[in-house]
Amino acid sequence: MSGTLLVLGGRSEIGLAVAERLAGDHDKVVLAARPGADLTAALATLQKAVTVDFDADDLAAHGPFLEKVQAEHGPIDVVVLAFGILGDQARAEEDAAHAAAIVHTDYVAQVGVLTHAANLLRAQGHGSLVVFSSVAGIRVRRANYVYGSAKAGLDGFASGLADALHGSGVHLLLVRPGFVIGRMTEGMSPAPFSSTPDQVADATVAALRKRRGVVWVPGVLRPVFFAMRLLPRAVWRKMPR
Repeated sequence: MSGTLLVLGGRSEIGLAVAERLAGDHDKVVLAARPGADLTAALATLQKAVTVDFDADDLAAHGPFLEKVQAEHGPIDVVVLAFGILGDQARAEEDAAHAAAIVHTDYVAQVGVLTHAANLLRAQGHGSLVVFSSVAGIRVRRANYVYGSAKAGLDGFASGLADALHGSGVHLLLVRPGFVIGRMTEGMSPAPFSSTPDQVADATVAALRKRRGVVWVPGVLRPVFFAMRLLPRAVWRKMPR
């Protein structure tokens, strides 16, 4: 690998962990985060890194933003989509605006930036996209159906985009983590087969180097969710987060 590593969601624990593992393979690391985000600790760890302002929810800015990164920092080798929100399920069931905000950030904004990034990398003739889906989107549960539905949409979009990119020289890796113990899930009881941001990053980087199309983290979740798809709906709707 060479060129620039771009992390969209520069404060993300998983995104930063991936960047730490890939930094040595790239000429530069660009951490893109909301204006005002404190990235002091990240910059101390990633000495090659620079920061840029990026508002994922501003769809109209995605294309110009990526073109500017490419113009100022050279060819983009890997784009890691690490932004997203969990939201509040209970609030989303009562507050339509909150439900729409979750879906906008976790699905609509991802579709927008992925489309622009795929076109940019196609024009280069090379590069990789890393997309973080979730097992929450494999079969959506009543306990977190707003977030889960957004991840289900993202998973489907990324799968289709990967097929569309086949033969173009551009590779897409779809990562399907289970419950990740970190800042986003602070205060929640860990689910079975939980992982940490470092474990997700390790699996992601290993799969990226092998140019795999999909990776489950941990791997045991793949057969587990194959079985869960067969559960009767009356049982499934009672499943916890």
